Amino acid sequence: MNRNRYWLLLPYLRPHWRPIAVALFWTLVFTAAWPIMAQLAGQLLNLLVQGDLPALVRLSSVLTGVFLIHKIAQYGQDSQMAQAALSIAMDLRNRVYAHLQSLSLNYFEQAQTGDLSYRLTEDIDRIGEVIYKLFHDATPCVLQLIVVFGYMIYLNWQLTLASLVVAPLMGVLITWFGDQLLIFSRRSQNLVSDLSSLLTEVFSGIRLVQAFAAEDYEIERFRQESERNRQAKYATAWLKAVQFPVVGFLQLLSVLLLLLLGGWQIASGNLTGEKFGSYVVAALMLIDPIAHLTDNYNEFKQGQASVDRIFELLQIQPIVVEQPDAVPMPSVTGKVEYQNVSFSYHADQPVLRQLNLLAHPGEAIALVGASGAGKTTLVNLLPRFYDPQSGQILIDGINVRTVTLSSLRRQIGIVPQETVLFSGTIAQNIAFGQKEFDLKAVQAAAEIANAHQFISQFSQGYQTWVGERGANLSGGQRQRIAIARAVLLDPRILILDEATSALDSESEALVQEALERLMHNRTVFIIAHRLATVRRADRILVIEQGQVVEAGTHPELLAKGDRYARFYAQQFAQ
Repeated sequence: MNRNRYWLLLPYLRPHWRPIAVALFWTLVFTAAWPIMAQLAGQLLNLLVQGDLPALVRLSSVLTGVFLIHKIAQYGQDSQMAQAALSIAMDLRNRVYAHLQSLSLNYFEQAQTGDLSYRLTEDIDRIGEVIYKLFHDATPCVLQLIVVFGYMIYLNWQLTLASLVVAPLMGVLITWFGDQLLIFSRRSQNLVSDLSSLLTEVFSGIRLVQAFAAEDYEIERFRQESERNRQAKYATAWLKAVQFPVVGFLQLLSVLLLLLLGGWQIASGNLTGEKFGSYVVAALMLIDPIAHLTDNYNEFKQGQASVDRIFELLQIQPIVVEQPDAVPMPSVTGKVEYQNVSFSYHADQPVLRQLNLLAHPGEAIALVGASGAGKTTLVNLLPRFYDPQSGQILIDGINVRTVTLSSLRRQIGIVPQETVLFSGTIAQNIAFGQKEFDLKAVQAAAEIANAHQFISQFSQGYQTWVGERGANLSGGQRQRIAIARAVLLDPRILILDEATSALDSESEALVQEALERLMHNRTVFIIAHRLATVRRADRILVIEQGQVVEAGTHPELLAKGDRYARFYAQQFAQ
């Protein structure tokens, strides 16, 4: 694993150099105050011994002023770094989210939603905390150690060097503990992602869980995942619990050694009592930054696991990409050609084989065939959710690979079997993808989709809030909103992917009527298991093993008495 992953964050720090620079300025002021306060503390101790009250009062005033400057500088560095760290985390989160939006459909078919959510939230928050601590805590502590240690050498270099006997052992232990924490943290964060994915999966399918009375099964599965998560977190906490007493004991040995050596230096006449007082205060000033750096080192190691997980995402590349010279697709009439198209998800399992197809503008083509024959794959290639391994797809004679993805997909409307609605108003869902929209146009689209009537019955009409996945709407209502969405897009090419297969007869009639309005004067590809939709198609294609094996109208294919007739008898006969 790359140990320099933190360097990958540098591009995200550069835009925020101003608050970071201001914070570092205040850090220097904050650090410079430490040796001054140590020197003043030593003088105070000497004045206490002498009983010089007036001088003690004057020196106390000076120390108070220095301490006040010290705390003002601390506020400056903390507030500026909080601003910078939060902005950096936000930029990184936006960058990762934008990158995920650019990935191809195949990635999301394999990725776990809960894991992605965890990386975009918890992992990036942890990175933000690490950046904040780096400048707010670690940098001042390092500078404090350097300045105070330099001051100690200035006071008595022999004593300072002798007191470093324990330092190498302390450094080795801190490094070892940090490496172990990195291992434990990676495991813990992966298990939290698994737990998050399990929750997303179960809550999305709660209807099925209840239908199969599988609550106890899911509770046990969750308990096992929770236990693994607890064990991983406890391993990290246990390691920290061992680390701090060990390091603390070494610090105590250092202080005792310092006192013994200091007494020896004073007895030898190499050190005065006042300087030794300053020296002891300075040494005590090292304990807190060492403890902080130990803790920060642990945080950095744990944060490294988050950095690894985030940049793993950023390194994933889409398999469907625009060509460098891609141009916007002009408005099309809807002529679609598949020329010798072959495609497979896995190299040894072809789905489409040298497929050829010509759809004329305004033609409605129904695709029928057994499950797995390649119907959905065929239509998914048109908006370039995937690219074929060989052959080409043309719209109005333009190869779809030569145009920008957004301009291509705006020409193609999709009404899926399972409508996806997002949290927002009904109007926002109909106008999905449009930052600004005309409400009158939304209403007109809803009327064409047979949705206006039920929408108007809601107290807030088009401003009615749609719950998660549209749970407060019926299946027929959700499907009509999807049709209204396609109407508003006004595409020249339309894909209907089993758009009525999950509806009751009353809802199907309303949806079917809306679909017929939507299909008018458009090139339509229909994947359907309902006879009404298929019979109205201008042409029916029978797909078997990724090839068109039969084509014609409904009466023509029935008259042939071949594959479609058998398929009709098996699937469509009522």
